[in-house]
Amino acid sequence: MTELPPWEPPFAGTDVEHVLGMLGRLRTTFRWKTADLDAAGLQTRIGASALTLGGLLKHLASTEDNVFTRRLSGAPIGEPWESVWAGGEDWAFTSAAGDSPEQLYAYWDDAVARSRARLDAALAGGGLDQPVDLTGPDGDHASLRRLLCDLIEEYGRHTGHADLLREAVDGLVGEDPPSGWRPRVGRLSVG
Repeated sequence: MTELPPWEPPFAGTDVEHVLGMLGRLRTTFRWKTADLDAAGLQTRIGASALTLGGLLKHLASTEDNVFTRRLSGAPIGEPWESVWAGGEDWAFTSAAGDSPEQLYAYWDDAVARSRARLDAALAGGGLDQPVDLTGPDGDHASLRRLLCDLIEEYGRHTGHADLLREAVDGLVGEDPPSGWRPRVGRLSVG
């Protein structure tokens, strides 16, 4: 039997394994689509859209930290965001043009590492059905499953954006990274 790449979700696993597998695959595909570019590549835009791969890296990095701090436990988002956040819904997207490629990759790679640790700790304390700090308009607490599904949806949307942007930068296309892929810039640990 051929060994599956580390980002491939299980064919038959538990609920937790499937949800984490889908999130892992989307994270890896997103990181592959944004990998190893210079500042010009990370700032490329297409059509009338203001989206860039650098903006997506920074946005998803701050989203990772927001989901697995504020929404999960109610804790402050923490660094690096508290000392640099300039406010506004579009700040992460627009401020990325002032960051170096190394900084953008570090934001994302480090945020994902923090998220993995926080999620592992939360799962050790209970399953997907455990309530988190996030509440809806009725005051009911969301479940950890809901947080993960929301993050999967966020990655699904932005991985599609990244797919189009990366093709415009250098023609890179495809659904999954090639076997054995690792980014040359940054610290992402695949798997």
